[in-house]
Amino acid sequence: MKKSSEEVVNSGNQISNSSGVNEGDKNPTEVLLKKGVQEILPSSSFLSSILAKKRLKVYAGIDPTGPTLHIGHVIVLRKLKQFQDLGHQVVLLIGDFTATIGDPTDKSAVRKVLTAKEVKKNLTLYKKQASKFINFSGRNKATIVYNSKWLKKMDLKDVLDLSSLMTVDQMMKRDMFSVRHEAGKPIYIHEFLYPLMQGYDSVMLDVDAEIGGNDQMFNMMVGRDFQKKINNKEKVCITMKLLTDTTGKKMGKSEGNMVSLLDSNFEMFGKIMSWTDSMIVNGFELCTDYSIEEIENIKNDIQNQISNPRDLKLKLAFEIVKIYHSEQKAKEAQDNFINTFSKKETPENITEVFVPVSTPLSLVLLNEKLVKSIGEFKRLVGEGAISTGDDKKIEDFNYKVEYPMIVKVGKRRFVDIKIS
Repeated sequence: MKKSSEEVVNSGNQISNSSGVNEGDKNPTEVLLKKGVQEILPSSSFLSSILAKKRLKVYAGIDPTGPTLHIGHVIVLRKLKQFQDLGHQVVLLIGDFTATIGDPTDKSAVRKVLTAKEVKKNLTLYKKQASKFINFSGRNKATIVYNSKWLKKMDLKDVLDLSSLMTVDQMMKRDMFSVRHEAGKPIYIHEFLYPLMQGYDSVMLDVDAEIGGNDQMFNMMVGRDFQKKINNKEKVCITMKLLTDTTGKKMGKSEGNMVSLLDSNFEMFGKIMSWTDSMIVNGFELCTDYSIEEIENIKNDIQNQISNPRDLKLKLAFEIVKIYHSEQKAKEAQDNFINTFSKKETPENITEVFVPVSTPLSLVLLNEKLVKSIGEFKRLVGEGAISTGDDKKIEDFNYKVEYPMIVKVGKRRFVDIKIS
């Protein structure tokens, strides 16, 4: 299994950069080690000791399983940017090969396997969106690599050699595998291969550290083990806290609660305002440039009931939208939300309906008797009479519900759609 050189792709348009470090944070290294971090292995002190001694090579991987990055991806990208700002070498790995296998992490059933064509289509916007947070040009430019570069070249002997480094017992210790096994649900051999492939990425990149969500710890530790056995090198694993919803599920496309980087300022603001109060502190820590001290103050204000959670959530939504759009766009979205909801332009008692992700809006409105027929739905769409709670008109006859939203039909008919 020979090592391959990295593929460097220079970024096009550099829009803006946000790493989560605030002027109020006096020590950037402390921010790197603490802000948003769930766990560091082997230890925070070990990472701290090597940060000052050498220029580290740090990477984070993203599988292109959807057509856009979302706010959950950005949590990792912002941490990667903190390393870059301190002068370390950062690498963004696009798992164009591993995406065709499907990461079984946190899945109660086998993930849909994507074709190479689907993966290629999905990753179209990834680099441009990532460039909002990490620099792909300049003196300490980041590099972007694709793991198909080495994984597609592996033959059966390579796969067998890699497989010999792990046992079935080690694999079965993963929560999602043990739960599925006990429930009598199938576990496919290709799902065992995923952590091997991700672990091998660390070997081929020969990295000093990897950043990922805390649900990725198992895969990252496989890479740490491989790096030690194959390259005789220590690899640090940095797991980040997850932005989870009320059920404990992480925000993402498959859960129907994704805050996409393609969302308008109104959509983004409305989605964040739908978050529960328990997500406020994590939202400020993971998604804004607020300092560690400011976040602690917010936490104390909530615990001591000094601040109104709704006011804090308005501030959170404003700060996040400002990062992805602009301060003016954030103000527009905030004003629109306040006018729509605070001034009672929307009735207080709206019918709630729970539907699966990707349910056609026409069927929802038909079932709730807000339209009499599909023909009436199409007519109202053509007249611009159907809109979301943020006054964005529905223009697509085939519009599907992908996230929680309030839909307005005409001037007085509303429905509060939740994702089941």
